Amino acid sequence: MKSWKWIQALAISLIVVMTVTACGGSGNSGNSGNSGSKNEGSAVKITLLNSKGEIQAQLEEAAKAFKEDNPNITLEIIPVPAGQSPFEKASALYASGNPATITMLDTGDVEKFKDRILDLSGEKWMADAVDRSTSLTTFDGKNYAFPLAIEGYGFIYNKAVVDQAVGGTFDPATINTTSALEELFKKIEASGKAPLIISPMDWSLGAHYLPLAYAGQSADTEAVAKFVDDLKAGKVDLASNAVFNGLIDTFDVMAKYNIDKASPLSGTYERGPEVLGKGEVGIWFQGNWAWPQISSFDTASGQYGFLPVPISNNADDFGNTQISSAVSKRLVLDKEKNTAEQQAAAKTFLEWMVYSEKGQDFLVNKANIIPAFKNITLEAKDPLAKSISEHIAKGKTEDSMSTLPADHWAKLGASMQKYLAGAADRAVLTKEVEEYWKTVK
Repeated sequence: MKSWKWIQALAISLIVVMTVTACGGSGNSGNSGNSGSKNEGSAVKITLLNSKGEIQAQLEEAAKAFKEDNPNITLEIIPVPAGQSPFEKASALYASGNPATITMLDTGDVEKFKDRILDLSGEKWMADAVDRSTSLTTFDGKNYAFPLAIEGYGFIYNKAVVDQAVGGTFDPATINTTSALEELFKKIEASGKAPLIISPMDWSLGAHYLPLAYAGQSADTEAVAKFVDDLKAGKVDLASNAVFNGLIDTFDVMAKYNIDKASPLSGTYERGPEVLGKGEVGIWFQGNWAWPQISSFDTASGQYGFLPVPISNNADDFGNTQISSAVSKRLVLDKEKNTAEQQAAAKTFLEWMVYSEKGQDFLVNKANIIPAFKNITLEAKDPLAKSISEHIAKGKTEDSMSTLPADHWAKLGASMQKYLAGAADRAVLTKEVEEYWKTVK
């Protein structure tokens, strides 16, 4: 299926999100403020393994709000340790015989657990899910996961900084080539600010930046899938691949203007939102999930947005005007160790998020998530969510690589870190990427 069909479906849904009036703004929840009918019966405790560390506090607050509506259910939020993938943590919990009731997985990991998790095809929210939002977690006609969020990423810009740099009102549409991006970096630097910050975590470089080289191969998702299959088969010569080299060319420009270029691996995730929000840098490569952290340092009156990551100097090339976006995190329910009562309570929590006012408020306003459900009509207050919604509505997105192997970010993130630090040249990076894919089955 062509990716424009997916974009078109999302666009229709998100236009509704941005334009529906207050008559639907309560989320069409009806009586579902008490979704689960107070869950009358004996007390039950359930757990949720959270792999989105940036919303840990928000999830804990949501658990309290959920209990107010369902006093017999206690929900405990368990964080995945920093640096550990959700697949690794979930696998460890299963190995110990103590899996969480609800586990938050990356899309590509769902199939690995399908024999241990519940079929959710018959759930009420399936009818309200955005088109294709469950297609990647449906196997043999059964959907095994709840689509938690639509997320996107690219270059986040602080409008106050870039307005000052260009001497007027910055037009994000002007950044559509690598050369245009570098010119903007130069202007920001000339204004006395650092152009950008690169957060060197393996998940940012390996799960977000490098995959643009795969997704950017074509607007046709089938062509992208074939490209990945060819990588696995060792049929791709990345050294001569224009999109891969163009993306690394852009990375070289980023490294040149990085505020931490003297010590490029010293940065932390926490440093990014602080220097961007305070206006010490103009641009940060990251995703909309970072808004809660940026907002706590905001000096730009909430004026932020996304720029694409260009891969060439031809403005018409696919990727130069698109940002990466897709349904990302998924929630799955254990069927091996958790009781029928716990499974029912977990299903109640999923419905609570989709249909109750408190649940929708958690998703949209507290966690700054773009929901994957057509019935949720709350307008995002988060400027990054708005920016992604606008890109989707204009058809200016490319599908994120949401089914990458579980170890991709760790192994190739490490390769990207070596390249960023100058410990490996492009030839070494290229070879390591090619060799990695040959090991993927």
